[in-house]
Amino acid sequence: MLPLSTHANVSGVQGVEVLKVLTLDEARSCNYEPSKCLIWIGALDGEALNIINKGWRGVFSLERNNGKPSEEHIFVGAPESPEVISPGDVIRLTEGNTFVSVLYRRGANSNTLFATERCNSRCLMCSQPPRQIEDQWRVQDMLSTIPLIDANERLIGISGGEPTLLGDALLEIILQAKQHLRNTGLHILSNGRLFSDQSFARSVCAVKHPALEWGIPVYSDCRETHDYIVQAVGAWDETLNGLYNLAKYKSDIEIRIVIQKENATRLGELAYFIFRNLSFVKHVAFMGIEPIGFARANREKLWVDPSQYAESLSDAVFFLKNRGINVSIYNVPLCMVPDHIRPFCKQSISDWKNTFLPACDPCTLRCDCCGFFQSEDGTWATPNPHSLIVM
Repeated sequence: MLPLSTHANVSGVQGVEVLKVLTLDEARSCNYEPSKCLIWIGALDGEALNIINKGWRGVFSLERNNGKPSEEHIFVGAPESPEVISPGDVIRLTEGNTFVSVLYRRGANSNTLFATERCNSRCLMCSQPPRQIEDQWRVQDMLSTIPLIDANERLIGISGGEPTLLGDALLEIILQAKQHLRNTGLHILSNGRLFSDQSFARSVCAVKHPALEWGIPVYSDCRETHDYIVQAVGAWDETLNGLYNLAKYKSDIEIRIVIQKENATRLGELAYFIFRNLSFVKHVAFMGIEPIGFARANREKLWVDPSQYAESLSDAVFFLKNRGINVSIYNVPLCMVPDHIRPFCKQSISDWKNTFLPACDPCTLRCDCCGFFQSEDGTWATPNPHSLIVM
């Protein structure tokens, strides 16, 4: 697991600054605004000082500041965890603070922009428990980050909280992505409830991002079960109406289903419901629980061993596949599902929170497996030693 933050020797920052870290050779050949870039160097010597005096915002060094950069330039050096930041990354700095956070990491298997901590649901297994706080400043962070992301990045995610609570600001963010990342897909996680307002759905879709997909949960074919899981009465109706409105305006949609005690025995029925009522969706993902946030507090209400839902999951997966709906399994290690549905399992856990257990060491399928969440404390999942592939 590689963290997304560290502390460093920082000077010269004014307010909050979002900056791209580049090697000098890359900086010379790119189109990024110099005032938005830090140049990756060795020691802060005379040559380095000459570099930052050519319009660049400052320098990033693995060494401590032994020189004297001008006050108008930034110096970031001697990070406590040097492996956290590399050329190509986008970082956030705050005046008077040694904290350095990574907003975008070049080469990561998953880069997600965090929209807000606010949410209009309180899902029992939420990995990011919502807080009703004023965090509109995150919008500017996102708008500042998007132009600095590598143009060849395959996919960028947006999550929360609930991103649609940003209202018109979300449209601005989608437009920014469309303008600056023309070849990059955009995947936004949302509960879909606010799209029950047809005018809002229409305005978001009117941006016409060429590669935008919405990841929206439908946890059950039963209204009461879905509403219980998300802890919001009426949420099932709002989400379904939102899905129909998005479909009306030709949006790409992924249905996400977190498997838990309340819905584990009816996955086949849910698959049938999706086929009969939501056949326009592009993808369906069945997902294991991330054991953090509300999930830990609600473990007894949520946890069900994968062996107990293996048959239900198999029925659901093959029902959808045989009817032409793309289907995957996320966050469930290969040793915890039957052999015949392993081809549907994806390496879905972000590298910065991914780990493997000691029992995984001899398994030859480890390179194809999603592994475990780093937050796994030994009470949520145990590899099945009889299912490990050892040669």
